[in-house]
Amino acid sequence: MTNHEYRVAFAAAGIGDAEIEAGDLAVTTPVDGTVIAHVATCGSSDLKDMIERAHRAFEAWRMVPAPRRGEWVRLLGETLREEKETLARIVTLDCGKVLQEARGEVQEMIDICDFAVGLSRQLYGRTIASERPGHRMLEAWHPLGPVAVISAFNFPVAVWSWNAALAVACGNPVIWKPSERTPLTAMAVQKICDQVSSAFGDDAPPGLCQIAVGGPDLGEELARNQRIPLVSATGSTRMGRQVAGTVAARFGRSILELGGNNAMIVTPAADLDLAVRAIVFSAVGTAGQRCTSLRRLIVHEDIYDALVPRVREAYRKVPIGSPFEEGTLLGPLYDRDARDAMRSALETAHREGGIVSGGEPALLDRYPDAAYVTPAIVEMPAQSTLVATETFAPILYVLKYREFDEAIALQNGVPQGLSSAIMSTDLRETERFLAAAGSDCGIANVNIGPSGAEIGGAFGGEKETGGGRESGSDAWKSYMRRQTTTINYSTDLPLAQGVTFKPD
Repeated sequence: MTNHEYRVAFAAAGIGDAEIEAGDLAVTTPVDGTVIAHVATCGSSDLKDMIERAHRAFEAWRMVPAPRRGEWVRLLGETLREEKETLARIVTLDCGKVLQEARGEVQEMIDICDFAVGLSRQLYGRTIASERPGHRMLEAWHPLGPVAVISAFNFPVAVWSWNAALAVACGNPVIWKPSERTPLTAMAVQKICDQVSSAFGDDAPPGLCQIAVGGPDLGEELARNQRIPLVSATGSTRMGRQVAGTVAARFGRSILELGGNNAMIVTPAADLDLAVRAIVFSAVGTAGQRCTSLRRLIVHEDIYDALVPRVREAYRKVPIGSPFEEGTLLGPLYDRDARDAMRSALETAHREGGIVSGGEPALLDRYPDAAYVTPAIVEMPAQSTLVATETFAPILYVLKYREFDEAIALQNGVPQGLSSAIMSTDLRETERFLAAAGSDCGIANVNIGPSGAEIGGAFGGEKETGGGRESGSDAWKSYMRRQTTTINYSTDLPLAQGVTFKPD
């Protein structure tokens, strides 16, 4: 795309020339490595004003009936349907993922809106049997307060929507601090939110959805601020430790979605045709820059020589190119720093006895300032510290196993615990993988890869992945406060646990 074409894409998303020309933050597109915008960042005083607006919005929005709040989310979903292609192109420009994946990311936004609309009529409490005659106990859920969302570059809009659709339906305003690498998508989404609030009417208060563009200092301020009861943060484990500690110090809540070092076990009972397809999509999609990307392949020794050459051959056929070109399956890494990190990991793997295939720079003549690479497969003699460390790139480490317990030990033997998968048609193997002594991850899949989660289930992981849950199932409870109530409709005052108290 040319600079003119970039501007056409921005204009289609409602982003004017003034918004991309005079700012202090340079925005580089991974597509060709060039600077395509200069956007304004948010200062500390601006953020304080946002928090104040969010609090005023909360006071009004919590009083709006939940099904009516769901109508705002319904309008958001409908507008996203209309703007799907426009927003997808901004996603591709901003983070470099291939256009069909960008469309899929916007579809995730639409899907979570559909989920949250139904949820707005299902914020169920419960009635609890009381041990005391003439009493009733119940639980109710109430809006929590302004929610801060700190998102990463690799899914620049979906993660916001997982949080925002639920938060708004649950009665909470949202302040979004997008990655400073991908502010353009946030700006485009904010335009959509403003449009939705205008169509919704006066019930939508100013400050319901806001964005704070800037560096890590803004995230730190949000984490420190006592007026933000919940901070949802997606990013590195290092960042998560900082956010968790800061929020916990003030007794706030945090939802953490951090590192992943996801494995797939392939057993002798696997359908190898299915396995090859699942491996390539999971390891190569989004240039290996998903938190759920497949990074470790654990293969039984009896099928190792039948499977690994097939995966290697499939890797050689993966179309590499501009993410805007139809047919491209592997676009660029975000930047050359990511390419350098990939190269460093492959050099270390080679020194440790790994057999490296692929991982070379690609398309240098066409995109000298970008970071295109060929995907890499590394056959490792053991699961070293390197293998247990997440490298955000299309590197697939391959390990052998003999006994099933050994495979489970390798699967679980890393600090992260996000996603996992097993390829097997043996019921006993798959059930062992899913049992309490099996995968220790928040996501455990059978006969599909570890990536490509649907919004209906809660998304998140254990250990250094952070323990947070977003999106479907009952993740909505994190965005509300629980209240337990006891009602006495009798004329007596019996006490619980049989206690008697009769003062003179």
